[in-house]
Amino acid sequence: MLHCSAHRTDGQNMDWCMPLLILLLMGRHGLCQQEEVCSKSLINSCDDCIKSGPYCAWCQALNFTKAGEQDAVRCNTRANLIRRGCKENEIISPLNKLNIAKDDPLSASENGQVVQMRPQKIDLDLRPGLPVSFNVSFKAAEGHPVDLYYLMDLSYSMKDDLANVKVLGTDLFAALRKITNHARIGFGAFVDKTVLPYTNTNKEKLLKPCDENDQQCQAAFGYRHVLSLTPNKNDFEAEVKKQFISGNLDSPEGSLDAMMQAAVCEDKIGWNSNSTRLIVLTTDAGFHMAGDGKLAGILEPNDEQCHMENNLYVKSTEMVCMESCELATQLEKNRIQTIFAVTQNVESVYKELSKMIPKSEVGVLSSDSKNVVELIEKAYNALSSKVTITHDSLPENVRVVYRPICSHGEKSENQGVCDQVRVGDEVIFEITVTADLCMENKFFTISPRGIKDTLTVTINTTCKCQCDTAGPIGDPHPHCNNSGSISCGICRCNKGHVGQFCNCKIGDKDEHTLRASCQKDNGTECEGRGDCVCGRCECHNTDSGSQYYGPYCECDDDHCEKFQNQQCGGKGKCKCGKCDCNPGFEGSACQCKTSDEACRTINNSVCNGRGSCKCNQCECRGGYQRPHCLECPGCTDPCQTKVNCIECLGFESGPFKKNCSEACKTISSKIVEKFTFTSKECKQKDSEGCWMTFKLVQLVGEDNYEAEIRKQRECPPPPNFIAIIGGSIAAVALIGILLLMLIKLLLYMKDLKEFKKFENEKKKSKWAEADNPLFQTATTTVANPTFTGGD
Repeated sequence: MLHCSAHRTDGQNMDWCMPLLILLLMGRHGLCQQEEVCSKSLINSCDDCIKSGPYCAWCQALNFTKAGEQDAVRCNTRANLIRRGCKENEIISPLNKLNIAKDDPLSASENGQVVQMRPQKIDLDLRPGLPVSFNVSFKAAEGHPVDLYYLMDLSYSMKDDLANVKVLGTDLFAALRKITNHARIGFGAFVDKTVLPYTNTNKEKLLKPCDENDQQCQAAFGYRHVLSLTPNKNDFEAEVKKQFISGNLDSPEGSLDAMMQAAVCEDKIGWNSNSTRLIVLTTDAGFHMAGDGKLAGILEPNDEQCHMENNLYVKSTEMVCMESCELATQLEKNRIQTIFAVTQNVESVYKELSKMIPKSEVGVLSSDSKNVVELIEKAYNALSSKVTITHDSLPENVRVVYRPICSHGEKSENQGVCDQVRVGDEVIFEITVTADLCMENKFFTISPRGIKDTLTVTINTTCKCQCDTAGPIGDPHPHCNNSGSISCGICRCNKGHVGQFCNCKIGDKDEHTLRASCQKDNGTECEGRGDCVCGRCECHNTDSGSQYYGPYCECDDDHCEKFQNQQCGGKGKCKCGKCDCNPGFEGSACQCKTSDEACRTINNSVCNGRGSCKCNQCECRGGYQRPHCLECPGCTDPCQTKVNCIECLGFESGPFKKNCSEACKTISSKIVEKFTFTSKECKQKDSEGCWMTFKLVQLVGEDNYEAEIRKQRECPPPPNFIAIIGGSIAAVALIGILLLMLIKLLLYMKDLKEFKKFENEKKKSKWAEADNPLFQTATTTVANPTFTGGD
């Protein structure tokens, strides 16, 4: 970083450089402790080089590149370019520029306003990634105007406190006069939202929420602005005396809503644009937090706008302060510092809140608020003795770092903060700004918290090279075979010409087709190691001075595997990325002597014929395991895979019967009565359903076996067809008889059910006692011979 100093005519030192335009040579000289590194990947032009890193420089000398070198070698650190022979005046490396556009002296009055921070405007022209540093001075002015807004909790528990506040005006103004002659005081009050469960919504209770015996009680309300900021202590005392206590149901109060309105209703409160703004909140209760609004059905978040009508907050029952950070944002935006004067029972609650609100202090209020003036004076001194500098509206990809140099020259460990600063002390903040990407006309502001003074920083970036052209721009140049022009030392070919020096005339050919022939498997052109000239790769040199080679420059002899920090272990040569080992050595890095001693088995085979010996160690195939590829846990059991061969070799049957000698040539077998092999016994069923018993021993090789086959097979006896047929007939007959009996039983049960039904109906019937004319008794008349009728 470039430091300079000037002296004012009054003898006081100034930490500002004149003239206003300063070139900060950060790229080369400013950050000496940081190693300068330049990434040269994918560099095709000077612009690419400048964007690739803050320490990259470009050499525009015409003959800087050697044969086979690409233009990317022009991009390197300044020191490396000079080491390669590039002259200073041929090196392009943009530097940061800083212009102090406005720098009014500290404490100098201008239109009646005090200047506490300088400078006020800076224009930066930065190179991406390259930091620039500058100093900002702050000096708290004596007698700076102070606006104090007294915000009081008027719930019933604060009854005795209100009595003391009514006579507070004289003492409060006296305390402010010690600080400034330009002090103003305002007054506001709050209770809680006038909805259940916060406040009793009974009509009579809303009008008089206090005890019945308390005659002086005002109606419940959320927040009321009582007195705008005034320099008259009599006005303050007169308005406060008119206030009466109110009440609510729950313990937490609506203090956050009240503070939000006091912060955003600037015209209503009467905040002075050039004053130090203070809100003094006095309460003996906590505050409603996010989520409390659900109890009253209030879900709409606070819109951070002013909603005051007739000095009353009219949206108290419609919106809820969701998070304290909303309030913190508005307090900081409006440069308001907060003093929480609270009773001891809620001190811890407000200390936690204070951590989230910048420039705030918490003081313990006595039970009757008698110590409030002393508390305000102490808290104000604590706030004014701490200078915190911060920024606003920071653009994306811009970084800002603060390093405070406090009043006695010591450097604070807390970034952006100086403590124990007295009025009249000058503190300096060293500010470092870095733009990581290209941008135009971006700006942000820097200011001390709670102070109106701001520094506006405008940022532009340099992302294009300003090169010296050899002749008029666009004119043919001999360096480019008169088929192109020079731009920053490299050729820009005319249409129809390609190549590093425009020496390839493509004529009617399509340039895309020519370049495609230089790409391997549609990959990078010449593997990024050469130039495609007329459809063929011209390979570049490697860093060691050798050359890439191959049709696509895919080969080099510098990047083979190393052993003991030597390429190819010093026992071979690197050819196209692979080691070609000297006689007697092997391995990917020629790290092993040629030997198979440890790979040989008892039968003198190498790895049992199931692998190869490399570096005197078996590399097994097909799942076999070291050390000698003897066992294969994951392989299929040969008892199952060789069953067809065992059948044809031992019993001349099965699928391989006709070509057994050819299909099973890897198995030598013998028929035995008793096994001599110690391997496991296999028992498998053949194609005829007989059980074969055999043993296998694997010989050298992957599929080479010797088998012992037991002479006798265990075949099951043939089936008894007569018994099967007879049993089947008997079973069918038995099933038929059982079915018939079942049917008969079902029919019987049905008839029995019908008969019982008939009997029941018969018992229930009643017959009429009447004569049936069709069935009358016959009458017979017989003559009595002994009886004769009289005349």
